[in-house]
Amino acid sequence: MGMDSLSILTPTKPITTSPVTSEEDPTNPSTALLSSSSTSTISSSSSSTFSHKPTTTILFIALALITCIAVAASIAFAFLFFASINTPKSSNSIESIARPLVKLKSPVVLLISSDGFRFGYQFKTPTPNIGRLIANGTEAETGLIPVFPTLTFPNHYSIVTGLYPAYHGIINNYFNDPITGEGFSMKSHESHWWLGEPLWQTVVNHGLIASTYFWPGSEVIKGSWNCPEKFCQQYNGSVPFDDRVDTVLGYFDLPSNEIPSFMTLYFEDPDHQGHKVGPDDPEITEAVANIDRVIGKLIQGLEKRGIFEDVNIIMVGDHGMVGTCDKKLVFVEDLAPWIDIPASWIQSYTPLLSIKPPAGVSASDVVAKMMEGLRSGKVKNGMRLKMYLKKDLPDRLHYFESDRIPPIIGLVEEGFKVEQKTSKRQECGGAHGYDNAFFSMRTIFIGHGPQFARGRKVPSFENVQIYNMVTSILKIQGASNNGTASFAKSVLLQTP
Repeated sequence: MGMDSLSILTPTKPITTSPVTSEEDPTNPSTALLSSSSTSTISSSSSSTFSHKPTTTILFIALALITCIAVAASIAFAFLFFASINTPKSSNSIESIARPLVKLKSPVVLLISSDGFRFGYQFKTPTPNIGRLIANGTEAETGLIPVFPTLTFPNHYSIVTGLYPAYHGIINNYFNDPITGEGFSMKSHESHWWLGEPLWQTVVNHGLIASTYFWPGSEVIKGSWNCPEKFCQQYNGSVPFDDRVDTVLGYFDLPSNEIPSFMTLYFEDPDHQGHKVGPDDPEITEAVANIDRVIGKLIQGLEKRGIFEDVNIIMVGDHGMVGTCDKKLVFVEDLAPWIDIPASWIQSYTPLLSIKPPAGVSASDVVAKMMEGLRSGKVKNGMRLKMYLKKDLPDRLHYFESDRIPPIIGLVEEGFKVEQKTSKRQECGGAHGYDNAFFSMRTIFIGHGPQFARGRKVPSFENVQIYNMVTSILKIQGASNNGTASFAKSVLLQTP
């Protein structure tokens, strides 16, 4: 079925989530008030002696005892009072109602992407600002699940359309149109490539203002979105991160009726470093620390304007990262004894091997012969690559319903790569694009603001759910998508 129309959209199974619960806090031990039950026995001789004391002495002792008891009671009361203040609230008292806006006139969503921010990077180095968003917001506890393939353009566009790549049309970072042969690249801004309805278009459709600062697809003039000069930045990777933050903060200085209701903000790091050195290099740690710093700059700017608690910040990544080295390679030329696969048949090599044989060549035969060679034990790392007809790919990948997807897809194991022929080129870096079931491909999701509960953890979910979250916060009707409205409601606080 073709991708020229969104009529191919079919409902997907809702991603169910278990209710967020937490163990009840143990009751703090309380300090008992001083007991007044102790008594003493006074002997007759003592009593006789005591009866001869002056009356003033008796009064003094009585007053002293009363004073001691009063002081002790006061101390005990104070202890219990402050202990009760410091006792965490139980899970039964978790927020359920969105907090009211204090300064902004209407809801605002700021969607931030840190490209290639693998889940767990936040633990590599102190990240006090990201940590602040997490502690006072809602986090996907074990990370955000990207769509397949776990590549930059397909995932960024899935986040803002709520559609899997087979439905929004951006099925890879690079691919060819099966009919015209025209090639798509990350510089392609013609609207016919970009299907679905991105959030900036949805927002404008409802009479609101949207702004985009470097987001794949945002420069595409499509429908009601004309990429206005004031609110649509043309991609330029050399613009310092601080300048990007300053521009976004400047939008909040506009008159209230001119502040965009939806904003995007994009950072290339730590993806840039991850490809060069892999996920475990000190360079990644430095990049993560810098992302945290610019998030801190953003927070400070919002606080200075008195609107930090009013803005709904959604911070995500598009995918994770895994280390790769030369020993983890599969070479297509090694299959020559079974079948010759010319480079002209291949649209992408790794980690997603996409093959489109010419007319007259059976795709089924190609897959069968390739698998025979890969399983023979005579192809280096052959068992690490598995070939599929696209119709036979696991349903969970949602990677079938588009003519743009080549008929043959190869999935390579985590950390392995595919190349045409053996070379002496040395590589030990990082990659992504693998099966989204690999934990290394997970990224982050943090929601902070009036619509997100403080300190809440939710189960991992796919990024196609974010579109409905944004439309729910802005109280607008979204376009048809692969997410579920019920999931968005389960994550967000309810509007009173």
